[in-house]
Amino acid sequence: MRIVTWNVNSVRARLPRLLPWIEENTPDVLCLQETKVVDDLFPFEPLEDLGYNVAVHGQKTYNGVAILSRHGIEAVVKGFPDDGEDAQARVIGCAVEDVLVLNLYVPNGSSVGSDKYGYKLDWLRRLRAFLDATYDPSEKIVVCGDFNITFDDRDVHDPEKWHEKILCSTPERDALRNVMDFGLSDALRKHHDEAGIYTWWDMRGGSFPRDFGLRIDHFLMSGAALDACTAVEVDREARKGKGPSDHAPVIATLGD
Repeated sequence: MRIVTWNVNSVRARLPRLLPWIEENTPDVLCLQETKVVDDLFPFEPLEDLGYNVAVHGQKTYNGVAILSRHGIEAVVKGFPDDGEDAQARVIGCAVEDVLVLNLYVPNGSSVGSDKYGYKLDWLRRLRAFLDATYDPSEKIVVCGDFNITFDDRDVHDPEKWHEKILCSTPERDALRNVMDFGLSDALRKHHDEAGIYTWWDMRGGSFPRDFGLRIDHFLMSGAALDACTAVEVDREARKGKGPSDHAPVIATLGD
């Protein structure tokens, strides 16, 4: 099973790039973040025409998550149980065959010490509580998405410049480790230990051609899923060309 996570930064704007990529790569499951569209206006038809079942949890202009699957989608969950009516659309999960998939768009946090930063840390606390209440770490669980957090300096093109800045601050990394203490591991590091693997590059300042990137899009897997994981790769080619998202898709393979 090939599972992809990709922050597309507006699914409708990115559709001319997304559809050919899907046709070429044919992932079994595709988790999208920052779809930026209400559910009624999501482009179901062209994706269903490619053979995908689609589950969405969206909102206007901001946020939004979706799961596409070539297999059946069961037991769909949207948001946290304690979300209010005006909650941001950042969480969608489902079961695909024997894999429990949870697709996340973690808040950015804006800047260290801001109200949005506090919201981000609290959101991550709620995520851990949600995992504890909803899942069993002995199951085959894949938690993926745009986490807006780097694990360590290997994920940062200029660690000194980014030291204790947003996406790289110690409280954010500690909050992510608390989530992982549920029983999850960084799947990419099973296969790649080296620095310089990035998934996001700022659209400004020539960041991509200069490779000024960060790794903030992750696959966190339970032990059973990690044992089955044979590869995790970043498709840098999808970040090139005209009108890309600022994120590249990340592809995890479970099984042969």
